[in-house]
Amino acid sequence: MKRLVIFVVAVVCCLTAWSQQESDPVLMTVAGRDVTRSEFEYSLNKNYDSPSQVSEQDIKDYVDLFVNYRMKVQAALDARLDTLTSFQTEYRTYRDLQLKPFVYDSLYADSVVHSVYENLKESVGDSDIVKVRHIMLYVPQNSNIELVNAAKVRIDSIYDALQAGADFAELAKQHSDDKGTSAQGGELPWIGPAQVISEFRDAAWSLRPGQTSKPVLTAAGYHIINMLERKPLEPYEEKRAEIQEILDKRGLKEDAAEHMVERMVRESGGTMSREDVLLQIQAKALAQQPELKYLIAEYYDGLLLYEASNRMVWEEAANDEAGLTEWFKTHKSDYQWKEPHFRGYSYRAKSKATAKQIARILKKCTAVEGLKKLEQALPADTVKAVRVHFGVYKKGDNAVVDYLKFKTGKQPKPNKVLPFYGAEGKMLKQPKDVIDVKAQVVSDYQSHREAEWIAGLRKKYPYSVNESVLSTVNKH
Repeated sequence: MKRLVIFVVAVVCCLTAWSQQESDPVLMTVAGRDVTRSEFEYSLNKNYDSPSQVSEQDIKDYVDLFVNYRMKVQAALDARLDTLTSFQTEYRTYRDLQLKPFVYDSLYADSVVHSVYENLKESVGDSDIVKVRHIMLYVPQNSNIELVNAAKVRIDSIYDALQAGADFAELAKQHSDDKGTSAQGGELPWIGPAQVISEFRDAAWSLRPGQTSKPVLTAAGYHIINMLERKPLEPYEEKRAEIQEILDKRGLKEDAAEHMVERMVRESGGTMSREDVLLQIQAKALAQQPELKYLIAEYYDGLLLYEASNRMVWEEAANDEAGLTEWFKTHKSDYQWKEPHFRGYSYRAKSKATAKQIARILKKCTAVEGLKKLEQALPADTVKAVRVHFGVYKKGDNAVVDYLKFKTGKQPKPNKVLPFYGAEGKMLKQPKDVIDVKAQVVSDYQSHREAEWIAGLRKKYPYSVNESVLSTVNKH
């Protein structure tokens, strides 16, 4: 009888495995790792609004991209980039964020909501709570009388516009310095009298719904306050949902999730670490929402792909001066300008003497030489009083260069702090060196090196694609 039970269980397991394989067959194998049809479809279809938009050619083209992607990830794993502390920290931060909706300490959340209500109740006392909107002009503390008077003129002008029928919300969006509320027309959440400074409170609580205060000066600046509603504080049962919504926007759900994780670690009696608990939560989350597996895996692989590409291609290519120079020489015809450029320095200085000194130093200097020579030749206090930039400029890129080198006839805007300016360098009809088109050369050379890398990976790692399964993509 025992043998029969074992046999039946084995048959059931085989049938289950066969059923899963039939419903989600292996589409390809890359570097020894099986990729199911559903995994490929997830990656493919997220680039389109609907699977129906994906053509047969799109699928075939994506196969090559996906194979390259899996090989790059494998190269990162072989290089043990997944063991880097920076990688693990960033990955776990993202993963934990995805898992937090699946773990929630409701007792903790309820206690926070109730505490906020009790504080609000205490602050209100026998008074009302109010919903107001305001327009604020910020006046820094210890401002001189000129700044205070200037703000007073502005706030009076805004008040006059309101009295003439201007829309309060529009003026708040245009003029209020309270950036936390200006986009909402200056509207604040329901508040109690103890939640605001006394001058604001006295002005606001003296208003009836629909009334607008005259400009009020507080420690923060000038305010114009418009009363929207006022009412007695509701009982906790009526107010709870509103407080919960506000706190959720401020991160209560995330805090409650983290509180539950910490609680589970404590209750394990030392048998589980934080990571153990999160892996347990992850297993339950995947059982409830299987597609979450692909989302988390996508981020994991994406981080590895970035690390591998950056370390094995991008950084090396960008720092390969000999390779960049050779690439530019070989492909010089690809980097032609339609108009002349100026390669050199533009500068501004506090004094005419300093400007002349800068000009002497920068003549016939390269980018690195010029900036270093200035640091060495100019006193430290003078260096702080000049602005020097090296670049390759076309007309319209730099006002000083436009005026002095491109002869546009339009003088740069006056600068009271650094009134003297100049430019030193060469006018070029076409690029003469890598530095003249550095960004384009680096980008092209990186693409070339990446193509070489992929070719090497394709020789290193075996791969195969099941064409019969490929023909069923998005058709089952």
